[in-house]
Amino acid sequence: MEIRRPQYSPVIRFNRLAASSFIGRLFRLEGSSHPEEIAGTTFLNELRAGATAFAAMTYIIAVNASILSQTGGPCICDEKNRNDCDKIPSYATCKEGTRGQEGSRHGHIGHGCTLQLHVWACHQFTHSPCPSMGLNAYFAFHVVGYNGSGKVPYGVGLTAVFLEGLIFIFFALTGLRQWLVKLIPSTIKIATGAGISLFLAEIGLSYGSGIGAITGGWNATPLTIAGCPIEMIIPQTQMCDSGIMTSPKMWTAIFVGGIFVYLMAFRVKFAFLVGILLVSVVSWPRGTSVTYFPNTTEGDSRFDFFRQVTSFHPMKHTFNALDWEITEHGTQFVLTLFTFLYMDIIDATATLYSMVRFCGVVDDIDRDFPRSTLTYCCDALSISISALFGCSPVTAFIESGAGIAAGGRTGITAMATGVLFLIAVMFGPIFSSVPPWATGPTLILVGCLMARQMTEINWRYIGDTLPSFVVITFVPFSSNVAYGIIALSSGMFLYATINILVTLTVRISGGTLEPENYDFKEYWTWKAPRSKPWYIRMFRNSDCEMMRVGSSDEGKEEPRATVSVPLKTFSRVTR
Repeated sequence: MEIRRPQYSPVIRFNRLAASSFIGRLFRLEGSSHPEEIAGTTFLNELRAGATAFAAMTYIIAVNASILSQTGGPCICDEKNRNDCDKIPSYATCKEGTRGQEGSRHGHIGHGCTLQLHVWACHQFTHSPCPSMGLNAYFAFHVVGYNGSGKVPYGVGLTAVFLEGLIFIFFALTGLRQWLVKLIPSTIKIATGAGISLFLAEIGLSYGSGIGAITGGWNATPLTIAGCPIEMIIPQTQMCDSGIMTSPKMWTAIFVGGIFVYLMAFRVKFAFLVGILLVSVVSWPRGTSVTYFPNTTEGDSRFDFFRQVTSFHPMKHTFNALDWEITEHGTQFVLTLFTFLYMDIIDATATLYSMVRFCGVVDDIDRDFPRSTLTYCCDALSISISALFGCSPVTAFIESGAGIAAGGRTGITAMATGVLFLIAVMFGPIFSSVPPWATGPTLILVGCLMARQMTEINWRYIGDTLPSFVVITFVPFSSNVAYGIIALSSGMFLYATINILVTLTVRISGGTLEPENYDFKEYWTWKAPRSKPWYIRMFRNSDCEMMRVGSSDEGKEEPRATVSVPLKTFSRVTR
């Protein structure tokens, strides 16, 4: 009797071949026979997730170039009123050239930083670094200023960014960064991720990077419904003059968002990518109500750039533009350095933690994630690299969560994103022409998926509920993760104040006075879980595990205390 072998599709055969190769074992794909292979991972799915993440992040190429070019970069203008600099032909030409170089160097940064991050971090990090939205605006309009009218010159500002990255590396190697993160109560860290999910949804609903369903209100209405064509927005109030919810672009995005949801219901893993490509192709022809190239001066400029298909701008003026003459800007330089340091450590750490939690790789004992030390070091090195390329600080990009939502779980996802950023250097006109209403639905749905962790916040005890709520609300309403998580300080203050007063009351009364649901209070201690130093564990482990400096599963010989457990459980043990 002849035994028939099962027939597999070419896709399955290719995935199995890739999994059994050196690449599959290196990235721990399913079927690679690696002791810690990641279930459900395939090579082609990782590539698809990387393409999805790139599609969701590609808008930063044009947006970041537009923001940073407002500083004028290294262009020189001696006018006292910096607004008059744009009237000088030579300065205007230099400024426009700087904008082109911005897009080129962003592609190099996205490629180089992503690859070094994942090669160094033992190939298992799914996130991609890009210039931080919010920090780039802070750098452009507050530090350097419009046409260089800020507190420090362009080169000095880049020097501050460069030194900030080096300080970050020191914090990561000594464990200070991880220790600071572990001190934050678990419920507040979860609230940070939940706040970021709402922030993503807000971005996806806005005009600048989304479908244009909401806009900034006026006076007593800080946020209001929009959905009108952008030409109907009143410049003074940023509200719709008329035509609310009539924008064809918004309804196109909503329709494609419905396709997203339908495909996601059947677990179609390329749902995000299909939607983004569909909206982009529909928006490219001219003469339609949803075109990305209207018959205006700006539309003509976009279309002329789009028709080039390929374009490359050499970085003549912006590469290694650091200025070490910082003595005459001493006070402002130090203030700028520490402001970037504070904002970046909060922004990057919160983003990384929320993303790895979304991946499900956070250790239940010490609340850390695998290879955290190398990950933080690579993140810090990316900041210094961005300064050398003349860019604002780079950090783990929150929009890379789209790749995770598409099923990406290994470093292949982010390395694919990095390669696409390198390609984008040559095909900048194409990738820069993805309209915001194409990526908006993706950001909204990613925010929806991330918001599920909100149920894990300890809502039963007021001492945990109120601080968490403050953090959740401030992140989206401040329209910036870094500024919003400054509310983390307020949240921590509320957390400490409420719990100290409650604890004193309970102890003074001998336990006769206890708040409602006090037994569900989350236990917290300043003694962070301890393990052998990373440099000892590195030399004890072998193969890829020798680089698993932040891992929380192996290489630990000492028992570690629990950082956050319900007080009810802790009380039973101690009593």
